[in-house]
Amino acid sequence: MPVGTRRTAHPALIALGAVGAAGVAAAVWGIGIERYLFTVREATAAALPPGSAPLRILHMSDAHMAPWQHRKQDWLASLAQLEPDLIVNTGDNLGHTNGLDGIRRAFDPLAGIPGVFVHGSNDVTAPSPRNPLRYFLGPSKKHREPALLDTDAMDRYFTDELGWTDLNNAAARFTLAGSEVDLFGVNDAHRDWDRLEELPDAIAALGPRDADTPVLGVTHAPYQRVLNGFTDLGADAILGGHTHGGQVCLPGYGALVANCDIPLKQAKGLSTWSHGGRTVPLNVSAGCGHSIYAPVRFACRPEATLLTLTARS
Repeated sequence: MPVGTRRTAHPALIALGAVGAAGVAAAVWGIGIERYLFTVREATAAALPPGSAPLRILHMSDAHMAPWQHRKQDWLASLAQLEPDLIVNTGDNLGHTNGLDGIRRAFDPLAGIPGVFVHGSNDVTAPSPRNPLRYFLGPSKKHREPALLDTDAMDRYFTDELGWTDLNNAAARFTLAGSEVDLFGVNDAHRDWDRLEELPDAIAALGPRDADTPVLGVTHAPYQRVLNGFTDLGADAILGGHTHGGQVCLPGYGALVANCDIPLKQAKGLSTWSHGGRTVPLNVSAGCGHSIYAPVRFACRPEATLLTLTARS
């Protein structure tokens, strides 16, 4: 080599190195930082009859709790300070066979606040190791036979100790903020556990409903058949979870996958759903957890929603 000259790296190698460095930085951020950046997303939607007082709903979802996740437990416990009128839990609470220990630590401060819950599959079966790339191939239809969780113990804790109401393929009537509110829900539609056909009888069993009584629909997985069914049944607003908001998103673009058939642009946050001539608010929570086998969030912070429903003009 002539004196005074030096080799220059090939442009392809430079580009490859830059991509590798960006990948490492993204992994460090998603695994080591963002999955702990718990946030309360506040949203407001006009869904109540004219003249109604506002209804403040704390919407929680997809905790996927393991007993050692103390930062998440402490944050969830702190949400009691928001003093909502109603808690809506859209499932996938457990992420470990001993996950109920962490759920108790997280939810004990919420005891006494009216609440409802539905199941996700990870309230029934424990997570299992799997190739995370399969998540990006669309909604999963093949399921292994993982260990069963103690769903009955979780449900007893929710109903007997927290005072919450089970809305799995069921309906209930509450008095909240001085007004009656009807709610109905389904079990996990991702596993075909939803029974939409049972809801009319469950709703009828509540008795006559005043024309100005608001109606809320609650589901874990916001599949279109469920959203359409809820709208047909008169829901004034719908709340769902399951999607993790995409969990690993592209900044400026959003979710790459929703793990159900909802449009990707509606995989998280407040939007609207239209069917049968009606349009209602739809809130899909990005959730606050992740599988213990996929401990990452990128461009999709773990969240709960403080959703304030206001009167329609």
